[in-house]
Order: sequence, then structure tokens, then C-alpha cells
Amino acid sequence: MTDRIHFIAVGGSGMSAVARLIAARGYTVTGTDLRESAYFLALRDAGMDVRIGHDASLVDGATAVVVSTAVRETNVELARARELGIPVWHRSEALVVALEGQRLVAVAGSHGKTTTSAMVAHALHASGIDAGFAVGARVFGIEGAVAGGYAGSAGIAVLEADESDGSFLRYSPEVAILLNIEPDHLDHHGTVENLHRAFGDFAAQSRTVVACVDDPVVRGLADRARAAGTRVLTYATASSGLEADALVGGTTVTHAGREVPLMVSSPGHHNRLNATAAWLAAIEMGADPAAAAASFASFAGTGRRYQLRGEAAGVRVIDDYAHHPTEVAALLRAARDGGVGRMVVLFQPALFTRTQMHAEGFGRALSVADTAVVLAPVHGDREDPIEGVTSASIAAHATMPEGSSLVLADDLEEAARLAADLARPGDTVFTVGSGTVTLAADWILQRLATREAAATPAEDSDG
Repeated sequence: MTDRIHFIAVGGSGMSAVARLIAARGYTVTGTDLRESAYFLALRDAGMDVRIGHDASLVDGATAVVVSTAVRETNVELARARELGIPVWHRSEALVVALEGQRLVAVAGSHGKTTTSAMVAHALHASGIDAGFAVGARVFGIEGAVAGGYAGSAGIAVLEADESDGSFLRYSPEVAILLNIEPDHLDHHGTVENLHRAFGDFAAQSRTVVACVDDPVVRGLADRARAAGTRVLTYATASSGLEADALVGGTTVTHAGREVPLMVSSPGHHNRLNATAAWLAAIEMGADPAAAAASFASFAGTGRRYQLRGEAAGVRVIDDYAHHPTEVAALLRAARDGGVGRMVVLFQPALFTRTQMHAEGFGRALSVADTAVVLAPVHGDREDPIEGVTSASIAAHATMPEGSSLVLADDLEEAARLAADLARPGDTVFTVGSGTVTLAADWILQRLATREAAATPAEDSDG
């Protein structure tokens, strides 16, 4: 009889990727979630027994039960597993089982993990290396990928290494990428010093570290890793004045005395940095340097990373996972550099602790010219509310330039209505955040389509 692994909250981006890889390993996979998602439906379409609604009886007979940090002990399935003495694995432990014996590239950092992980996989595939991956979003352009998980056949896997709960310390990768480090997830780590120590421990467990020395914290960790005998490859912005193995310009990377063309389909300098990290890591894993460098021009991206969701009434709607002030600022800067024109930004803060810590930073990031901002309520996810911490905390720190505006919504549906109504032909609407705000993209498109349909008869009669 095949061992059965049961996943609680299987429809999340990270959990669904691991479920896919566990199934590819030969296990029977079952799972539950409270609502359907694109990831949930992809698993069902792949033939896995996934169901809506938690049911304690589904745990009976399972070899192990997999949870994420977001699953609470009060969950009836988790409680049943504890009662029966069934092993309970954290998602990262299940991933270790799924990837046993493979050579790993692990991507860590406060921002850019998903995109960079997908870029590494894309570069390897462009070189004929059928690498597997576990990424917290759908990866476009790789045939056979289900949600963010793909098994591959090359004995190589790329994974997004999560620092939020310290689970990235379960991996011992052949190549570790350190993108950037900023204060976040202190609900788990407690202090910034503990967070930095965890990243240092992660680097120490790898054979080679690829490090962005633009970031001073990463630069310090890279120096310590090198002093401890770890192989370190560095990259930096060419104009920074820093010394590095790879220097990133506008359309090229200078490496080993040669200037290599590096065109990136995703907008923003941060994505040129991400692509350089992916390129260096892919080369370390055996990719052809020229093929890997050329691949980023055709990189199709990932779900919820500057993802065009549609267009209606002359308005484009783009969905993005940015959920930290640095990410929000980079997103809006990249959009402006890309010539999107006037923007309507629906932002949903995620987590009360993050909102409390970064309210001022969010306010600054959203205070941009020629932009209408709609703030949805905080998405608490796994957290309980904190008294006095709301989206108004962010609004209090916003200083909107003349011609820009900011409005608070009572709920996400109202936020979507306001964003759609504020949009004019030629504008771009962004739905931004790591919570349920992605649902608003469809609601906005539906409202815009209704407006467009209502305007059509009048336009015809004028003709």
C-alpha cells in the first residue's frame, strides 16, 4: 500500500508546490482547504484528492500530515493527527523528503525570492537541464508545471527558501542565493540580530553563496562566509562603485572581464539584479553561460509578480505580491519607468505586526505622483488584530503629491469598486499585497467591463 501524505491548507502557493513534488515522489497525496484557489484547482486537475472543508476523519490512516506555520493547533485535522500520534511535518520538512538526494539551489532574501527562483529554473531549462522547483507561485513557460511545483528529471531542484519561520535552515543547498535582508518577520525571529544570524546560518550550510553586495547586511554575511571557507560569488550594481564578481548595468553584466548581454523581460533594476543572481547560480549548476544569459529576455514570469490580469474600458489591471515597503516602492518605480502613465493602486496591507512596524515606510512608498491610492483593511491572515493598527496607520504617514489622492475602504470589495471607478482610459490599476487582494483584480475587471458595455450603445449612436 502506498504511503499517504495529507496536506492541511493544501491550496496555498507554497503548500501546493510541495504537494506536487511529494506526489511525484510516489506518495499518495490528499489535502483540504477552506476555499478553492487556482493552486487548489491545479492539484485537482492533476488527479490529486483535494477537498474543500476540513474533516478530521480524512487524517485517519495517513502516514504523515503536513502543515504550514499558518495552520493553528485548533484545526480539527491537526488535532486529530496529534491525537492519533501521526507524524506532523512542517511544509519545509515535507520538501526535504520530496527533494532527498537532489542537488539544490536555494533562494533567500526579504524580497525577490519567487521571481529569482523561477529565473534560475528558467535559465537551467534554457540550457537543456530539466530542473525541478518549488516556488511560491505559478511559474509560467515551463511545460508540465503544476502550481509552483515541478519534479524535473535532472536531479537538480530550485527552491524558494523561506526565512519567515526559520524553515530555510532545514536545507543544505549546493548553491544559496542571498538577495537582500531587511527587518521583517520579527514575530518569529524576535530581533533584527536574530534575523541576521539566521541568514548567516543559512549561508553557512551551503557550498557556494551567491550574494548581492549592494545590500550592506548581505555584504557582511558574504565576508564572514568567505572567511569561514565558503565559496562566495558576488554581484552589484555597476554604478555603485563596489567590487564584485559580476557588475550589473542597464543591458549587460560584466563578468570575468567580459561584458555579457543580459536583457530582462521583467521591468525594474531590481529584476536585472535578480536575473544576475539566477545567472550565476545556473552557471554553477552546469548551465551554458550564453544560453542562460539569453534566456531572461523570454522569461514569462510568475503568478502575482507584475502579472497582467486583463484589460477593460481602456484600463490595464496588474496584480503584484509586493507586501513590504521596499517591494511596493520598487514596483511603483518600475511601473513608472516602464511608462504606465497614471496609476490606481489598491493596496492591502498583510499582517498587523508588519503594518505596525512599517506603517511609515508604506506611507512613503505609496506617496507617488499621478497616482490614486485605495487602502483596503489589513489582512490579518494568521495573526490576531493589534489595537490601533489599521490601514489608517499607513494613511497617517502618506503625503500625497498634488494631483494624487488616497482613500480608505471599509472592506476589499469596496476597495475594488473604488479602484475601478477611479480608473480612466489609459490608466493602469495595480492590486498589491500578499493577502486576498488578488481576488480584487477580477472584481475590478468585471466592473470595468460592465462600464465599457454600458458605454458602447452611446458610442454607436454617435456614429
